[in-house]
Amino acid sequence: MAMAVANCCFSLLTYTVKFRCCVSSQRYLAKSHHSIASVTCKAVVNHKRRPSSNRDRELKEGVSQKKSSRKSKDERSYILDDDDGIRGKRKAGRSQLAAFKSFGGQRKDKKEPKFDMKEQQVEPQNLKDAAFLDAVVKVYCTHTEPDYSLPWQKQRQYTSTGSAFMIGNGKLLTNAHCVEHYTQVKVKRRGDDTKYVAKVLARGVDCDIALLSVESEEFWEGAEPLEFGCLPHLQDAVTVVGYPLGGDTISVTKGVVSRIEVTSYAHGSSDLLGIQIDAAINPGNSGGPAFSDQGECIGVAFQVYRSEEVENIGYVIPTTVVSHFLNDYERNGRYTGFPSLGVLLQKLENPALRACLKVTSNEGVLVRRVEPISDANRVLKEGDVIVSFDDVNVGCEGTVPFRSNERIAFRYLISQRFTGDVAELGIIRAGSFMKVKVVLNPRVNLVPYHVDGGQPSYLIIAGLVFTPLSEPLMEEECEDSIGLKLLAKSRYSLARFKGEQIVIVSQVLANEVNFGYEEMSNQQAPCKNKYLVFEFEDNYLVVLEREAASASSFHILKDYGIPSERSSDLSEPYVDSLEDNQAAVQDFGNSPISNLEIGFDGLLWA
Repeated sequence: MAMAVANCCFSLLTYTVKFRCCVSSQRYLAKSHHSIASVTCKAVVNHKRRPSSNRDRELKEGVSQKKSSRKSKDERSYILDDDDGIRGKRKAGRSQLAAFKSFGGQRKDKKEPKFDMKEQQVEPQNLKDAAFLDAVVKVYCTHTEPDYSLPWQKQRQYTSTGSAFMIGNGKLLTNAHCVEHYTQVKVKRRGDDTKYVAKVLARGVDCDIALLSVESEEFWEGAEPLEFGCLPHLQDAVTVVGYPLGGDTISVTKGVVSRIEVTSYAHGSSDLLGIQIDAAINPGNSGGPAFSDQGECIGVAFQVYRSEEVENIGYVIPTTVVSHFLNDYERNGRYTGFPSLGVLLQKLENPALRACLKVTSNEGVLVRRVEPISDANRVLKEGDVIVSFDDVNVGCEGTVPFRSNERIAFRYLISQRFTGDVAELGIIRAGSFMKVKVVLNPRVNLVPYHVDGGQPSYLIIAGLVFTPLSEPLMEEECEDSIGLKLLAKSRYSLARFKGEQIVIVSQVLANEVNFGYEEMSNQQAPCKNKYLVFEFEDNYLVVLEREAASASSFHILKDYGIPSERSSDLSEPYVDSLEDNQAAVQDFGNSPISNLEIGFDGLLWA
């Protein structure tokens, strides 16, 4: 098992963002786990998130109202503030100009929030008695988050509220962060005092969408599901409906479509198409629908942008993204995710750069890095220039035509495809044009932003607690305790083979067998077989007697109240996949690679 730990190395992409989650909790600030994004967005959902580092520009996720009997460790990620509710803090690698906040559910706290009378909390006459408002329901979720520092146990549970809406066939749609780490989900219809248990069928972390079902026939009596509309145009009227902060009944706010472009999703650390609106979005609105004047649902409210310079900037997940999520689920019986090309691209605006690469036209983007585990690594090389994607020309700024007289980021075309689809790329290599085909698959981060399966993996050997490095663990431990070398490796490295992890010793459970090593923590751990010799990256050496280590296991587990020496996913024998992936092994430790380069001048991930 020591070898199993040693051979798993994850590269961590540390894009920390400051998430502001607004949830209505009765007792305390809850912390929500958001994937790191290139800009900070506040997601409009009901659930707590982890803090990101201070940035000028924050991605803040909105959460539904949270309730708990006392503070949990996750609270430190959010700072409750009278105007905005819970503020999530994440350490970010780059400074940003603005902050995105996503609001999920309402939140109640000791301090009563101040209300901005400028916000358009109105109920228009044409919507006041509309039947489709009855399709919007309130979501009550109980969350139990893992304790990443003590991976064999969970943190104290908390509750939150948000919004959802009916889409037919006994299903509801809400935000993924509204039901993150859920243990129980309940929903209540407008004008009803009965709560019904809901089942989570699928969660799309990258697109921040979750699919729910309710089995009770009574819940669906007289229900009329919403109809999805098309992508709106600029200045089209939009109405946001949900159960936000400020009351228990349904709320309606009205505005217009301000912008449509590829947007950073705070919860998923992804970049997908988003609709910017000026309608007021508050904590608890997360998961609620946005309507057009025709009463059609044009998207799902999920996050807002907040800074001192701007106000009333909210974001809606468009129906194109929602349809992709639903189609993916129907195709595969589960959600597989939005695909990625797996390349780091640079714009080709400079004429001298284009001339050097023998690109005669004012188009194309330069390939600077190719992820070793992506299919693109088979056909693309550094220095190639991508000039087309499925016969759509790519501009020198990394944009493609979008509707009439508009352009949009090249990533939009990739996001329209599904996992396993084959895309045809037109490239220029050393002045020669050619076409290659690439299989598109979801991107796998060396250091994950979210831990799948509920509990993180762990292995205890002679009191040394080994666990994979993850973004939630770094947030819980604080970056200061992780160490600059490990932070740099986690941020700039790429996975060299499938299943690679960065495994660290998170702590040492004091015992006679590990005498002298008690102060060691957060060390990356390769190891050798004989005598349980562990060599750490900072040249620290740990040697344990194998028999003594084995004999001490029972007593250590008993003394610290740990149910098992390893997580359930490590019960099977470990198979080293490195030998099967030697061709993919390259040293990217010094490469300036990050997860969300798109949107920054110069480099962008596709």
